[in-house]
Amino acid sequence: MKQYFLTVFICVMATAVFAGSHGKVTYQDHIRPLMESQCFSCHGDHAPSVEEFDADQERYEKRNLGPRMTTYEETKIFVTGEDAGAIMRRLDDGSNTADGNPGNMYEYLGGTEEARQQNLSVFKEWVGHWTLKRSNELTDEDMQKFSIPE
Repeated sequence: MKQYFLTVFICVMATAVFAGSHGKVTYQDHIRPLMESQCFSCHGDHAPSVEEFDADQERYEKRNLGPRMTTYEETKIFVTGEDAGAIMRRLDDGSNTADGNPGNMYEYLGGTEEARQQNLSVFKEWVGHWTLKRSNELTDEDMQKFSIPE
């Protein structure tokens, strides 16, 4: 019964958040707060820049650190920049892969499957064009479909 009320509460809160931004998911209002609670322990201010991470990936991974994603510009790199598609590949729940396996960061989207699915839906809404393609596979048409509002 408690789980039912928790689920209802989460849905009501999510609806209120979306209503407050006229249904439009933005980085500042939705993605950054979600990342603060779910991602910044590894991708926060203490994490290396993308360049630092790429130069010594093994060292940072041993310390459970990924590239820093604390700003819109830093996060955008992993949607439409040099590492385009990385957020989608890593956060995907497996429903878009041939083998059905989720991305390696999906488990960190929430403590329950329901929470992970809710948070994933927020990311999908923000991205606008959920594709697992790598940057060199993205077409001009793909790039035009991304929304990622700040």
